[in-house]
Amino acid sequence: MAIEKILVIDDELAIRKSLQEQLINNNYSVATADTIASADHSLANDVFDLVFMDVRLPDGDGTDLLRTFSKKQNAPLIVMMTGYASVESAVNCMRAGAFDYIIKPFYSSQIDIIVKKAEEYSHILSLNRFYNQIDDQDTEILGSSRAINSLRRLIHKVAPTGATVLIQGESGTGKELVANEIHKASDRADKPFIKVNCASISDTLIESEFFGHEKGAFTGAMERREGRFELADGGTILLDEVSEISPALQAKLLRVIQEREFERVGGNTTIKVDVRVLATTNRNLAQCVERSEFRQDLFYRLNVFPITNPTLRERKSDINQLSRQFAMRAARKHGVKIDEISPEALAFLQEQDWPGNVRELQNTVERAVIMSENMGTLDAVSFGQNKTASNMNKSSVSFDNTQSTEMASSPRSDDVISLEQMEKIQIMRALHATDGNRTHAADLLKITVRTLRNKLKQYRLDGEVIPESQASGKRLSENER
Repeated sequence: MAIEKILVIDDELAIRKSLQEQLINNNYSVATADTIASADHSLANDVFDLVFMDVRLPDGDGTDLLRTFSKKQNAPLIVMMTGYASVESAVNCMRAGAFDYIIKPFYSSQIDIIVKKAEEYSHILSLNRFYNQIDDQDTEILGSSRAINSLRRLIHKVAPTGATVLIQGESGTGKELVANEIHKASDRADKPFIKVNCASISDTLIESEFFGHEKGAFTGAMERREGRFELADGGTILLDEVSEISPALQAKLLRVIQEREFERVGGNTTIKVDVRVLATTNRNLAQCVERSEFRQDLFYRLNVFPITNPTLRERKSDINQLSRQFAMRAARKHGVKIDEISPEALAFLQEQDWPGNVRELQNTVERAVIMSENMGTLDAVSFGQNKTASNMNKSSVSFDNTQSTEMASSPRSDDVISLEQMEKIQIMRALHATDGNRTHAADLLKITVRTLRNKLKQYRLDGEVIPESQASGKRLSENER
């Protein structure tokens, strides 16, 4: 976003006129105001990108208007002007959200520099908004099944309320995405969203992570540090995998959720915060309470509004949409050309149980995109499938030579093997079919020789016997392998 419209607010006519003339000469649209009241009228009837505002105005303090601006989204950049400069005044203005601070009288060159800085800053903001939109697209909840639509309704119901939410579900179902959506749809969306992975922090450090610590509180505490709850003040904190918190810390967490207050480690000053709490877990917390693994009172505090994410098995009608979206994202990420996924490949994806849920599906599709070698279409081979001549017209899948067409068309759960195993089977079959010729095998698999070599290197490390080339009657060199 470029700087186009500028508002000058100053009770001195000479200042208003000189700034207006200079800015108009530089091709900016300029409006002026001499009081807060007249500025309010201009701001209510037009949108400005940059505002020059005097600190002292006849009907009030310019910093009061500045603070009002700072609470609004897409507010203009504010440059405060004063003829009564002091360090305290400058600090107060910057803390209140001023973009810059300038002392009167000033030179025209100073104004040019400030406007140029504002142009550059606005450009950075517009880029950030663009990339954040891309991130939002990559992290949105996808699907149109009944289960996912029900989940969306719960999110939109609870998001504006400020209630504590407990999000449960199997690993890979997108619990963090639900938390993101709740925060984005709440009135705290423009405030901090602090995430804490409770499972990845050791018991000795997690209290400091939550509540912060004072200098010298323990060995290595060289300076005071704010904790995650303090950083989230005014916004939202996500306690990811909350079930992994030790019983000792559960009692302290209960107090924070109840009273919204705590003390830093090594400190005795009570700190009050305004924080909304979201929590996720892949365990059944009610059962954890029954087994005395989780405090009952903390469970009740967290379980104000429970949400359970559906598994991918419960929303199989979403698999096609998810697969296509994941393929496009992976293609963009890895610079691969993918236009579509073949009907046979989509049918294969529909047949799987997906114990790892959406995350497993996403990883599987990304792997297929990488293996696709810019073919434009993700087909059966991309997902480790092999269509034999005898069953090509039946669209049934055969994983190796020992499996029958009957098993392929009516698979049992104990017949299903992992995609990694299928990939290895296909690679080994290609090597046998080409008498160990790496180049011909790579052509059959539609992958590069380099990719094939890397796979074979890993198989050797795993103890697999790799067929050697029979073409020359000698073993391959290390590079050829």
